[in-house]
Amino acid sequence: MMTVKRLSAMGLLALAQLAVSAQAQTLRWASQGDPQTMDPHSQNESMTNMVNGQVYERLTRRDRKLNIAPGLATEWTQVSPLLWRFKLRPGVKFHDGRPFTADDVVFSIQRAKAPTSQLSVYANAVGIARKVDELTVEFQLTSYNPIFLQHLDLLWIMSKPWAEVNRAVRPLDFKNKEESHTSMNANGTGPYQLLTRQPGVKTVYKRNPAWWGKFEGNVQEVVFTPISNDATRLAALVSGEIDFVIDPAPRDVPRLRNTSGVKVIDGPENRIIFIGLDQARDKLLYANVAGDKNPFKDIRVRRALYQAVDVEAMRVKLMNGLSQPTGSPTPSAAASFNDAALEARYPFDIAAARKLMAEAGYPDGFEVTLDCPNNRYVNDEEICQALAAMWAQLKVKVRVAAMPRVTFFPKLEKLDTSLFLYGWGGAINDAESIMTPVFRNRGEKGVGAYNYDKFDALAAQSSFEPNVAKREQLIKAALTEYKEQFHVLPLHRQMIPWAARSNVNVVHRADNWLELSWVTVGN
Repeated sequence: MMTVKRLSAMGLLALAQLAVSAQAQTLRWASQGDPQTMDPHSQNESMTNMVNGQVYERLTRRDRKLNIAPGLATEWTQVSPLLWRFKLRPGVKFHDGRPFTADDVVFSIQRAKAPTSQLSVYANAVGIARKVDELTVEFQLTSYNPIFLQHLDLLWIMSKPWAEVNRAVRPLDFKNKEESHTSMNANGTGPYQLLTRQPGVKTVYKRNPAWWGKFEGNVQEVVFTPISNDATRLAALVSGEIDFVIDPAPRDVPRLRNTSGVKVIDGPENRIIFIGLDQARDKLLYANVAGDKNPFKDIRVRRALYQAVDVEAMRVKLMNGLSQPTGSPTPSAAASFNDAALEARYPFDIAAARKLMAEAGYPDGFEVTLDCPNNRYVNDEEICQALAAMWAQLKVKVRVAAMPRVTFFPKLEKLDTSLFLYGWGGAINDAESIMTPVFRNRGEKGVGAYNYDKFDALAAQSSFEPNVAKREQLIKAALTEYKEQFHVLPLHRQMIPWAARSNVNVVHRADNWLELSWVTVGN
């Protein structure tokens, strides 16, 4: 009897271990690019934010429909037009065991305002954070902010003591290749903890057993691998070497739809892909132009380049239908209030474009370098090559300088460019998300930090307008002015297909964000 009991106990133990093993799922996923840094305030880049966002949290969070929901704060009140009060979630701990308090919030908001932070424009927009008590924080504004909660939702909370101990009280200066403890290490309150970081090779996370939130998925371990080559990434998914790809090449999507064991999850993304031009310098850095002029200062040249782009051919032949051409410079149509006039494109017209070039004094074109990432947006390098071919019809000789995002973004931060492909988007549908950081003139506190021309329109007025109807009018006027001056050349909004093994269930959000705590991996 003793032997039978012992065997039965061993059998039960084995079954229990099998059950635990079945639940302890690993998600192996890949993308063409790698996060730039583990510092949550240094770089405002979607892949970097998404990966860091599994470790770090904000006072608020987004639900599946991108609505703002409670996060590290359980509730909030707008006490007056210029004062917000937040009650913090009790009992939350950072991954190193330190308690989360109001001091960490005040510190994090201040840290995000530093000159080395690409989130400074948002941190400054939420005013001054001050501690009321251990679990209460107030934000005092100097002027009305119509999208205060949207801005606050972009700001990650760090542990003040951890940052002080590790000499990381300010964000690392990524563009100047600074290294700090936060380059490779992280300590948040989120659902996953950073285990190991090997840039360009592999990044591994494990589930945080002390997380305050509710896991809707079963992923215990996450292994992220950057695989730059589209074919290699596809082969790894098809073979089962990886479970999920967030950026399959559009040309591969039809094949994936018909591949056994694989599924495609489609969805639009709130992201505008556009061409930026240096309109500030009298002489371009990377160009050969007769008379050493800057042709991009001339609206006729900018319009000619715009009208020489066949976005419909690009949509069909290059993007395999996975793009939405637009004339609006906003990430979402909602940001331009779905205004048909703003959304409409000027016509593709080579003859008109050539005439404009001749009128501007460039009938024989000029030479210029187009800077382009090759691992950030869908078909980014291919888009640049297609544009070079289209602009050749205007005798504009374009040299495409394609480079990894880790090189591309610091180059643009230093204004070391003449012509470039860029994208902008995220969870916010309001036009303010692009107008202040991208369209306004460069100024203090992150204003115009991504502006590479000299334009400053009506955008500033809408940033502080409390009247909803008047604000809509201001935004439309600003966007119309920007569009009519061709200060950027909008191309399209991305459609984002994700690809996964058939036993993997994910939630596709319009900000192209993979929330790991929602992922389920079956057997």
